[in-house]
Amino acid sequence: MSNAHSIIVRPVVSEKANRALMASNKVTFEVAPEANKSEIKKAIETLFKVKVLKVNTITIPGKTRRFGAKESQASNWKKAVATLKAGDKIELFEGA
Repeated sequence: MSNAHSIIVRPVVSEKANRALMASNKVTFEVAPEANKSEIKKAIETLFKVKVLKVNTITIPGKTRRFGAKESQASNWKKAVATLKAGDKIELFEGA
């Protein structure tokens, strides 16, 4: 994966992600499933001009949903939690 925009899909905005941001300067993104930690780190640093100390990733299994008698499976997705250097921030999460 070469393009930073294809690696970072969207920010994850949830209560848990917001608590991690406030408590320990960690930001959460949905990322491409085939991206590895070093690619994710480089993408965040180039897109947002911040220093990333470490990246943790997890693959979230898709939920099974029912529509009447039929079941469907949502796609799996990958989440990355990046720890930023103290003092760095991403304006997207700060509401500015």
